[in-house]
Amino acid sequence: MNQPTADDIEAQVEDEAAEQPATATDPNRNWYVIHSYSGYENKVKHNLESRIESMGMGDAIFSVVVPTEEQVELKGGQRRTTERRIFPGYILVEMVLNDDSWYVVRNTPGVTGFVGMGNDPTPLTQPEVDRILSRMEAEAPTIKVNFREGDSVQITDGPFAGFHGSVDYIDRTKGKVRVMVSFFGRETPIELDFLQVERA
Repeated sequence: MNQPTADDIEAQVEDEAAEQPATATDPNRNWYVIHSYSGYENKVKHNLESRIESMGMGDAIFSVVVPTEEQVELKGGQRRTTERRIFPGYILVEMVLNDDSWYVVRNTPGVTGFVGMGNDPTPLTQPEVDRILSRMEAEAPTIKVNFREGDSVQITDGPFAGFHGSVDYIDRTKGKVRVMVSFFGRETPIELDFLQVERA
């Protein structure tokens, strides 16, 4: 009987490595989108995470994410940072889809179904996942304002307080708004902070 050569042993080790359980690079591991009732996303996330633990599904269902982003609201002249759901009524689940994992997710209280055709969930593409996750990790919060370009506004603060004008341009990244104000019959652009303006 021939002794195994170094090449035979190396090939056997490679074969055994190929049979290891699913890893992060597993082609069967994907992100799926599930529906829930709007406003119940965090409750559904909690329910699903409890089921994953109690039913021992941690090797098939890896992450449950409610996509949110920080948003600055201006109320009563005050900035207030809130967490806003990017896709109300939708939750992302990273999982290896099989009969067991599908059953656990689909039968979680509050889950109304998967996004996809019938009982065949459609996985997200990697660029879609990257775009959603990078939006969640953005350092600068989005700013919610109650006026749009063309709206009439009143300046509430600064040297032009009390003047009326129309919104010409909104720069959300800088939190600035350009307002066209009439001085002596001429339209003059004034750049202001969002907090210095309110809808007329």
